[in-house]
Amino acid sequence: MTRIPPLRRRVLVAIVGVAALAVVLFAIPLAIALQRLYRDEAIKSLERDATRISAAVPDTIARRPKPVTLPTGMSRHLSVGIYDLDGDRVTGRGPSNSPVAGAAGDGRVHEAVENGLLAVSAPVPSDENIVAVVRVATPYKHISGRVERAWLLMVALAILVVGLATMVARRQAGRLAAPLEGLTRDAQALGSGDFSIRARSVGVREADAASRALEATARRLGELLERERAFSAHVSHQLRTPLTGLLLGLESGLTGEDPRAVIRTAIERGEHLQEIIDDLVRLSRGSPADRGVLNVPVLLAELRARTDVTVKIEPGLPEVRASLSAVRQIVNVLVDNAVTHGKAPITVSAVDVGQGLAIEVGDEGPGIPDGADVFRGPADGHGIGLALARSLAEAEGGRLVLRRPAPPVFSLLLPTSDYRGAD
Repeated sequence: MTRIPPLRRRVLVAIVGVAALAVVLFAIPLAIALQRLYRDEAIKSLERDATRISAAVPDTIARRPKPVTLPTGMSRHLSVGIYDLDGDRVTGRGPSNSPVAGAAGDGRVHEAVENGLLAVSAPVPSDENIVAVVRVATPYKHISGRVERAWLLMVALAILVVGLATMVARRQAGRLAAPLEGLTRDAQALGSGDFSIRARSVGVREADAASRALEATARRLGELLERERAFSAHVSHQLRTPLTGLLLGLESGLTGEDPRAVIRTAIERGEHLQEIIDDLVRLSRGSPADRGVLNVPVLLAELRARTDVTVKIEPGLPEVRASLSAVRQIVNVLVDNAVTHGKAPITVSAVDVGQGLAIEVGDEGPGIPDGADVFRGPADGHGIGLALARSLAEAEGGRLVLRRPAPPVFSLLLPTSDYRGAD
């Protein structure tokens, strides 16, 4: 036997319980009304028979009793008797004394259950007087049997309705519980580190919304984890160049004649290294705290103060919003690659490209070999940290591309705020 999951079982029990309660609340009043209906029909039929018989009873029946010829069409189950006004039987069948027959002396029809029979009495009028009473009775078990058969039919119909409700409830329980069970499995998978969750459309608006929200959460967590992994894999490349420069400067100071200059240079390189570390830590946490209007002249002025590069800034640059830390690290990666593996002169320029601005870094080195993907791995030295730089650019809504392989020119494209909003 297939075991029903707890959630489906609760939904199934709730739906079937409501259906069964509705059937019971509807069936009990109907059963009572049906019993009264059958009794009233039997009484009406007996009243008609008693009235027909009273018309055939002679006025002298009380003084000279004799059998009464019954009208044709009477049921063979009827018990017909003629009684006087005191309720004593004069002729016919029935008890020797009948209270219901005695009550008909008031000129009205009466009914009652006597000795297991449903009895109806009707007066026999003569001019202005009542001379006798006709008592007509039928076994009450006939009426009870009819009521019981109707009740059995109602019970069968109730069982059928509850059975159909159970079938519908199983489908509805599955339809309502399946999305929640799916969400539970997805949440458990997400907790286990599976970020490949995809939203399911089941036709239930709330469940579909929750499924989409869970997919978005899984996607964001996956991107965050991937970003953390990328930082772990590439951050060493970003730190190696300034750290190497710091160590080489300190080693050269051992043989130099001016230790103050060496120490000053080491301090500057150490501060630059500390700045890189702070930026990388901030970016690894995805902090948008410094995502404001990008001040390109200030950014490139910092670069000019540290390296021997030519900086060109086109007037009237469009306004873009981006993380200063992210853009600074991207430009540092490009310049470090050019300084280490390229050839002077190294040029950094900021130009207007219509729907945004581009920060381009180029040198006069041999460039990138044909077919090499520098964003996946180093190619002839180029490519150190470029994978990290591209991920940072995409996180800012921009792109980092190799605009020209030889002499190499890398271009960081940043869209304006209006253009990004339109996208």
